[in-house]
Amino acid sequence: MPRVIHYEDAAACDLGDCIDALETEGFKPYEEESLLHGAKWLRRLANNRTFLGDMMLEELKAGVDVAEDASSYGPQVVMLSPLGREYYMRANFWPSADEHMFRASGPSAFSYELPHDHNFDFLTVGYFGPGYSSDYYEYEYEQVAGFIGEMANLRFVERSTLDPGKLMHYRAHLDVHSQLPPESLSVSINIMHASGAQGLLDQYRFDVEKDEIAGVISPGGSETFLRVAVGLGSEDALDLAHHFARAHPSDRMRLVALDAQAGVLDLRERDELWRRAESSGSRLVAREAMRRRRALEEAC
Repeated sequence: MPRVIHYEDAAACDLGDCIDALETEGFKPYEEESLLHGAKWLRRLANNRTFLGDMMLEELKAGVDVAEDASSYGPQVVMLSPLGREYYMRANFWPSADEHMFRASGPSAFSYELPHDHNFDFLTVGYFGPGYSSDYYEYEYEQVAGFIGEMANLRFVERSTLDPGKLMHYRAHLDVHSQLPPESLSVSINIMHASGAQGLLDQYRFDVEKDEIAGVISPGGSETFLRVAVGLGSEDALDLAHHFARAHPSDRMRLVALDAQAGVLDLRERDELWRRAESSGSRLVAREAMRRRRALEEAC
């Protein structure tokens, strides 16, 4: 399960102080000193019991454009720092099952009861409310290829709650959790690691009952661009898709390139495409190609 960091510090800081400290030292969660530096400043920010409410109030006063920019990550999130660095900060709002927004949108809108891992490390602290609970699992990312239906070998650890003030380190490609609604509205504050390689690393959702990978929840912008460009009929895009399918270092992108090509082919040509892909040398591509050929056969 995520590592609980016991860092006692009664000092409080402003958001600007926290960001300045991270700007000066960076946030590299794979380095213990950098991780604990981030944890120290997150603890101090969480000790400031008024900064978030004050910030939201000022943004509402400033007008619609500013407020929309602050929530650009989604309606559940308030961004606390700009994107484009090796980290960013955000506040997450977790409604209870009794609240109107939950009843209107359902649990999936807030990623509740969605067992998943992360393709990035992050620190989180319980800031307001009783906190959400999670069923925690661990698994070996390097042992899976990533195809749907693959055995994940999840290891259940425990169910626990992000209590007020609890500080945790979620570890990329190791910690899996299925979140449950808190008893009442809760808020967590996060420092998220960001890197250029993140878009090529998969983030999975799991079926814990079957102990299987159920899907990928981290499609990158490059995947979308390639699908759209090929779909619009660009010959250059099609050539690039052919190249990516043969030689891209990411098996996931090779599969995306094949999917993009399949989208502009007739049924016979798709079957031939996926038949060839079964001999691609990639376990992920081969198993997904088999699954797509079965779907074609069932459709006929």
